[in-house]
Amino acid sequence: SGLSQEAGSVEQLSLHCAEGSLEWLYPTGALRLRLAPRLPPSTTAVKGRSPQHVTACIKPSGTFRGAQLYLEREGVLELLLPEAPRPRVRCFSWLPREKVALFLQATPHPDISRRIAAFRYELRGDWLARPALPAASLAGEGACRPCNDTEILMAICTSDFVIRGSIRSVSNNAELQESVISVSTARIHRQKFPLFQVGGWPGRLAGSIRTPLRCGVKPGPGTFLFTGWLHFGEAWLSCAPRYRDFQRIYEGARRTRQNPCEFPMD
Repeated sequence: SGLSQEAGSVEQLSLHCAEGSLEWLYPTGALRLRLAPRLPPSTTAVKGRSPQHVTACIKPSGTFRGAQLYLEREGVLELLLPEAPRPRVRCFSWLPREKVALFLQATPHPDISRRIAAFRYELRGDWLARPALPAASLAGEGACRPCNDTEILMAICTSDFVIRGSIRSVSNNAELQESVISVSTARIHRQKFPLFQVGGWPGRLAGSIRTPLRCGVKPGPGTFLFTGWLHFGEAWLSCAPRYRDFQRIYEGARRTRQNPCEFPMD
């Protein structure tokens, strides 16, 4: 509210919340959104750990019209969302000392009355930095490689969810470039929100976990320890070792007193 709505105007705003949404009715001119989140501690389980970078993700509404969204990094603009974008999430990261902003520029139209530029955003430290795959799938490199021992131990301490269970099926969504892993749980060690609920096998909870389609995840037998983050209300995979491999890694770290947090074993 309170925008001048002049064609050449640029309104300056700051996004301090770690997550939220923006809705720009009848866009005219431009908005410059400075990213300055008041981030909570990256973890309460591992003291003294500060984020090495900050990650932001943008999810356009299905009716995003009337503007284009750019990332402004050190004065250079990069197009994130064209007008009428596909419903895909765009993520980017920056170092805490870097200056970044979002530049939302209205596109000229004779009639702006039906146009609304709206999106949701999330800002977090060290968030979704390297989603990985179960050892059964071993596909891809970089973001798709399996977690190493250190990453697995950190994941059980800091993740939004830690679920022991098995893979029921995997479905692929080419439009969203996502794979959806259907999981049947044997034990819920942690979940910040009720992502896994009654359904599927008798006496077990079931839910879905997402991962990038390019990783080529495939179903594998056995029990896994699924860890990951909430991303616009959905579960996204971080590390998922086989449970017997996790037991070996954790016991070894505990013997040498290198486990970053305590985890219930049975």
